[in-house]
Amino acid sequence: MPDSFFSPPRRRTVVFVAVIGVLHYVALEWLTSRASMVPLGQNHAQVVSMALIAEPPKPLPVVPPPPPELRPVPKPRPPPPPPPTELASSETPQLTAPASDVPEGPASTEAAAVAAPAITAPAPAVAAAPVPASAPPPPVEQARRYKTNAPASAQFDLHVDRRDADGTKWQGVAAMAWDNRGDTYQLKLEVGLSMLITRINLLVLTSEGVIDGSGIVPVTATEKRKGRAQTATHFNRDAKAITFSATTATVPWQEGAQDKATVPFQLAAIGRADVNQLVGNIDILVGEEKEATVFRFHLVGEEELETRMGRLVTWHLRRPPKPGTYSSQLDIWLAPSMQWYPVQIRNTEANGALTTQTVTQIRVNDATGK
Repeated sequence: MPDSFFSPPRRRTVVFVAVIGVLHYVALEWLTSRASMVPLGQNHAQVVSMALIAEPPKPLPVVPPPPPELRPVPKPRPPPPPPPTELASSETPQLTAPASDVPEGPASTEAAAVAAPAITAPAPAVAAAPVPASAPPPPVEQARRYKTNAPASAQFDLHVDRRDADGTKWQGVAAMAWDNRGDTYQLKLEVGLSMLITRINLLVLTSEGVIDGSGIVPVTATEKRKGRAQTATHFNRDAKAITFSATTATVPWQEGAQDKATVPFQLAAIGRADVNQLVGNIDILVGEEKEATVFRFHLVGEEELETRMGRLVTWHLRRPPKPGTYSSQLDIWLAPSMQWYPVQIRNTEANGALTTQTVTQIRVNDATGK
């Protein structure tokens, strides 16, 4: 080699490079040995494994077991049924209607239909004793009895005011003749229009019968309306039946039964005998054209009434409407100072029509000496 290669500067460079190489080798060996001594994972990032796990289903709600079935407590065995005669007598009052409840057509039928379910057969385990077919019908409760004192004979003139349901007003006249013959009577009422030289009767009522301790006892009553045939109602006291010419129906007769014309005079007879009898309900069976209905009156009070005869102190009685039986209201004013005669009668119909009859004159014929 040339001498220039081993010159001092060049040798120092070679030595320096060799030393640097050795130092790098030693450092690399040292680092390698240190790395082999470090535990795995100490200076390295941790690896985390993640997995999506479905949420477990929610537990179903616990359904409580059904409650034990409630079984009816067995009823005690009923005592043996009484003899048939005792059964009939104990059940009869349940089927007996008060005397004031006269058969009222459809209304009575519906009432019976409603009450029927209440009368049921006993449980099959116990056989009911049969009611003998020959059992007598339930006794009919007797109507309230009144002391009476029929007023003396008299003739009445009345003024009639009528207002129809549509508001139309008209006036008329009426004449009523009450003939008390002691043990018998006759009564006639005529209502009509008074013309210049005549009168047109729109309604004529007649009644005749007897008078006894129970008061007025009709035997025959008739009704004649303009344009219609006359009808008759018969009160058969012996047969205890009320019959009608306009129908084949029959209604049981009761003591105190009246017709439409005699009702005001029977109320007068009750008041004349004892005024205290007019307190409370007053039930009167009234025979009309085709049926008989119980009229229930009550005392409204004492009222002063203006009439062409002057101011009269009266007792006001009223029969209000009775659903299912009659829809009109009947008001009667009796004058105690005038033998309790009826001095005003008013009928108010369900449609609003109003008819009022008010006395204008009373002529008393006291042939009976009362």
